Amino acid sequence: MPVKVGDTAPDFTLPAQNGSSVSLSEFRGKKAVVLYFYPKDDTPGCTAESCAFRDQYEVFQSAGAEVIGVSGDSSESHQRFTAKYNLPFTLLSDKGDKVRKQYGATAAFGLFPGRVTYVIDQQGVVRFVFDSMLNFNGHVEEALKTLQQLAAK
Repeated sequence: MPVKVGDTAPDFTLPAQNGSSVSLSEFRGKKAVVLYFYPKDDTPGCTAESCAFRDQYEVFQSAGAEVIGVSGDSSESHQRFTAKYNLPFTLLSDKGDKVRKQYGATAAFGLFPGRVTYVIDQQGVVRFVFDSMLNFNGHVEEALKTLQQLAAK
C-alpha cells in the first residue's frame, strides 16, 4: 500500500554516494525532508529533475528542509552523477528497490521505478506526495510550496 499524506514516513537506512549510511530517522525533530525517488542517474528526465532540486537547494535549506534523492543505482553511480552536475544533496542507493516498494513509489502497474516526491515534516509525517513521470520541475515547485505552507502554520 503506497505511503500517503498523513502517514508516518517509513524509516530506512541506505548507503549514500559518499560511502556513509543515512537513516530517515536522523532528521526527525531537526529538519523536514524532501525525499524524491527517481528512475536512473544521468538520464534526461532524472538529470533535469535533480538539477532543478540543485538550483533551489538553498531555498530548501532556508525552509528548514533537507533534500534526499533515491534510486536503484549504485553509490558509485551516484558519486559520478553528483560530481558531473554539482549536486549538493545526498543521493541514496536503493539496490533491489526495497525502500521504493515500501513507499509505493512505482509506476506503470508497479513494474518500473516511478518519479515520486514526498515532503516529510520534522515529526516524520508525510505532508505532501507528488507523483509525475514527466513534470520534472513540478516536483521541486510543489515541494517548495508545501514547505512554505507548513512554515506559515
